[in-house]
Amino acid sequence: MADQTVIKFDPYGHAETGLQTWEPIPREIIASGDPVQRGHQYFGTESERITSGVWDCTTHALKREPYEVDEFMIVLEGSISIEDKSGHTETFRAGERFIIPKGTDCVWKQSEYARKYYFIHDNPSSSTPENAEDLGTIRIDLSAELPEVTDHDASLYLSDIPDMGMSVLYSDPAGKFAAGIWDCSPMKRVPTTIERSELMHILEGSGSITNADGVVFSFKAGDTFLVPIGMGYQWQNDEYVKKVFCSYTP
Repeated sequence: MADQTVIKFDPYGHAETGLQTWEPIPREIIASGDPVQRGHQYFGTESERITSGVWDCTTHALKREPYEVDEFMIVLEGSISIEDKSGHTETFRAGERFIIPKGTDCVWKQSEYARKYYFIHDNPSSSTPENAEDLGTIRIDLSAELPEVTDHDASLYLSDIPDMGMSVLYSDPAGKFAAGIWDCSPMKRVPTTIERSELMHILEGSGSITNADGVVFSFKAGDTFLVPIGMGYQWQNDEYVKKVFCSYTP
């Protein structure tokens, strides 16, 4: 049986069908506007309730309520504003990335058209953090210093052990849904099978991922793609690489 492949995202959706009109946002949760939403889902797992893709929508505002999912977003066009329970508003513009943890008491506001990539865990049985009243949006700060990863297993590499840094900016209570920043000096891993589904957005550098069939996916700065759980996985980067990631590990 053929192995899975890396899924490269396009901000305009599928090459042939583009972005398709989705079901309307329920009227009972809309505070203002008459939004029209479109999207293309690149990846989804029914058992774990994971979905990832590209979405756009016209101007609107939603009513205040706890956010029902864990969601990581990359804003591609326009802006999205999130008001917390104290009335403070954070605005995220094109090129910025952020997370809304499940249970966050907030208001979604769009004063203009917006488009985004998303990675969502929407399992209603997943727990909400005990400190839900303190939750708020988490902005991905690319200038943050990344703590060094030191617990390397030399058997994982066909190269020298790399210099690696990682900052996990959010993890759900179960430790399954996580998002953050990672960087690495040149390295080559041994072939393995990836045990998580991971969305990656490359900030710097380039490299490749080879699946179990020997299909090579090359990536470079600016690319966004998803590696599905269970795929044969051999990572190689011949130069420094830095990425933003969001993953779900069952």
